[in-house]
Amino acid sequence: MIETVLSTLFQVIMPLSIPVIAGALLVRFKDLETKPLLTLVLYYLTPGMIFQTLTTAQISLGEVYSTLAFCIVNLVFLWATANILGKTLKLSPPETAGLTLISTLTNSVNYGLPLVLLSFGKLGLDKASVYVVAQMIIVNTIGVYFAARSRFSGKDAVKSVFTLPAIYATILAILMRTFNLHFPGGIEKGISMISEAYSPVVLTILGAQMARVKNSELEQGVQRAFSSGMTIRLLLSPLIAYFVLYILGITGTLHSVLFILASMPVAVNSVILAEKFDASPKIVSKCILWTTLASFIILPILIVMVKL
Repeated sequence: MIETVLSTLFQVIMPLSIPVIAGALLVRFKDLETKPLLTLVLYYLTPGMIFQTLTTAQISLGEVYSTLAFCIVNLVFLWATANILGKTLKLSPPETAGLTLISTLTNSVNYGLPLVLLSFGKLGLDKASVYVVAQMIIVNTIGVYFAARSRFSGKDAVKSVFTLPAIYATILAILMRTFNLHFPGGIEKGISMISEAYSPVVLTILGAQMARVKNSELEQGVQRAFSSGMTIRLLLSPLIAYFVLYILGITGTLHSVLFILASMPVAVNSVILAEKFDASPKIVSKCILWTTLASFIILPILIVMVKL
């Protein structure tokens, strides 16, 4: 077991850590500015990757329904857990909002997709495609609600989703698959090149963002919210995901991929929402840093467990 975990650590986590470390070093020595890179990823690499994955994915309609059901049920369980803990610990509304973001939003795109590709190959990436698209929609709709609560505007949330080019890439990919249409070979090759550039760029950005997270000391009351967030994301979320997969009857490679994606560390986008809507950004940013660092040890163990 230990040998298998160490093997997974070197074969999966080590390759991923190289661009992450490079991003951190670029911030430290060259003051890398990630905002232009985020624009590149959001409006160029992500839609290309999503389109390429969805048009070539070997995934059945039943697996699409199962994935969407898992996303919804798992989200409800995590939201309920965060709210119960918030009330039990008598956290303030901003702290509860921050805890909800930590619990429900995972880094399944920037970190999860490259991890799945290295762990489960192209077949795993195919299974992950629907989950990732669903998570992008959740972040820009329900994620806004979790952060803003009383200031939530359903109209603005829906509008924010349709400003993302990945949504249009998704719709185009579905239409092309439905009617069995294809781009000329040269265009498909170009899109494939864009897709291949996705992983190293987003992992470099992840490293840069982690390097900029301030690991500041938290007040004693706020520390309880931080500890709760770490407990949910690192311990309870894998257990909840496994339970949801069991009650939905999801098995095979799809089970393994969804379990790993649901066990990822806190999404970097969650701190953006936390800062925008004052949902305890200090707690969220600290959880991003420490859950990501802890994931380098925990995820290899989980990957080995689902492969046994």
